[in-house]
Amino acid sequence: MTGMYPSRLHNTRNGNESFPGYPPLITRLIANAGYHCGLIGKFHLQSAGHRTEPRLDDGFDYWKFSHAPRDDWQSGHHYAEWVRDRGGDLDELRESEDRVPPDLHQTTWASDCAIDFMTAAASRQQPWLLNVNIYDPHPPFIPPKVYADRFDPKQMPGPHFRPSDLEQQKNKLKSLDFQDEIRTPQEHDAFRVQALYYAMIAQIDDQFARILSTLEETGQRDHTVIIFTSDHGESLGDHGLMFKGCRFYEGLVRVPLIFSWPGHLESGLVNDDLVELLDLTSTLMQLAGLECPAYMQGNSLLPAMQGQPHPTRDFVRCEYFDALDPHFTGGSGTFGTMYRTKSHKLCLYHDKQIGELYDLRSDPWEFEDLWEVESCQSIKHQLIREAFDAHVVLTTDMGSRRIAPM
Repeated sequence: MTGMYPSRLHNTRNGNESFPGYPPLITRLIANAGYHCGLIGKFHLQSAGHRTEPRLDDGFDYWKFSHAPRDDWQSGHHYAEWVRDRGGDLDELRESEDRVPPDLHQTTWASDCAIDFMTAAASRQQPWLLNVNIYDPHPPFIPPKVYADRFDPKQMPGPHFRPSDLEQQKNKLKSLDFQDEIRTPQEHDAFRVQALYYAMIAQIDDQFARILSTLEETGQRDHTVIIFTSDHGESLGDHGLMFKGCRFYEGLVRVPLIFSWPGHLESGLVNDDLVELLDLTSTLMQLAGLECPAYMQGNSLLPAMQGQPHPTRDFVRCEYFDALDPHFTGGSGTFGTMYRTKSHKLCLYHDKQIGELYDLRSDPWEFEDLWEVESCQSIKHQLIREAFDAHVVLTTDMGSRRIAPM
C-alpha cells in the first residue's frame, strides 16, 4: 500500500497500534487522480484486535470491512452485521457440523459487495479501483461442508516432507517464531487439511466466476484490469509445519500473481522473472496513469506483460521482523530475512546464529540445507555479502531527497 519495504517504513509487526501517516497510501494517490476506490474485507495495516480497525486516510469512498470471519467486533464489522441481518450467528455456525454455509460465508459476502460496487460503477462516468480481500484460504480450515465433501483426503498430493525435516526443525530452528508445533504429516492430519484448503479455494473460484460474469454483463470487462494474488501461503504439513511464521519456504512466500486485461496483455503468457509485491504497487500506479514517487521501491510489471524492455530483478527479499509479539502471540522476538536468486535461497535468522542455504535448481522444495557443506561455502559467503548490501541499500531511510551539492 506504500511501495516500501516494511523496515524502510518502520512498520514491521503484526497488530501495530497505528500506521505511519507518510507516505500516503497508493489508494489515496489514485483517488486523488479521480478514481472511485473501494475496499471489501480485510485491510490489516494496523491492529484489529479488540477493536474494529480504525480508518486511515486511505482514499476509499466505498468501505465494507471484515477482518477474520468471527463476530468479535461490537460495531463496524460489516460482514458480521450482514450475517446477523440474515438470522445467522457466526460463532455458532463456525462450531456446527456443517460450518458456515455458502450463502452466509465471508467469501460470498465479499463477492456480493463486489458485484454491488461494480454494478453501480457501470453507470458512473468515473474510473474505479476495487480491492477485494477474501479471508480464505486461511486457518481455521473450516470450509462449508458442501465444499469439503468434494475433496477426498486420500486423493491429495500431500505435503513436501521427509523424516529428516523433523530433526532439522527441532535441532536447528527450534528458537524461531512459528504458529504451530513440529509434527509429521500424520500427526498434522495434513492430507485432510490439504483437502479442506482445496475446498476453500474451490469456493473462491465459484464466487470469483460471479464477479467476472458481472463485469461481462455490465460491459466493463474489456476495460478492466484484473489482478489475482495473495499475501502468503500456508505450510500445510511441508517440512513438519502447518501454518506460517518465521520461515521462508516456497509454499509460504511464493504466491500467485495473475493479470488479465483483454486486448492489452497477451493471453496465456507466463513470465518467470523474479518479482515482489512492491512491484504490484508500481504497476497499479502506472495503470492509473500516475508517476511513482521516488520513495517507491518497486518496478512496474506492465512493460514486461506488453513485451516491452523492462528492468528485471537479480533477487527478491523477504523480511520477518518481530511479527509475533511475545505478550500476545507467544513470539520470541525473531528477526529473519530471505535473499532469493533464481538459483539459490539464503535465509538468515539474525541474532540466532542460524542460517539456511538451498540450491533451488537441484532441490526446489528445500530439503537439503547446504549451510554447513564445505563445497558450498563460497556461494554462501557471496550471498551473505549480497544480502547485506541489499539490506543496507533498500531499507535505510536516507531522509529527504538531495536538492543541492551541499
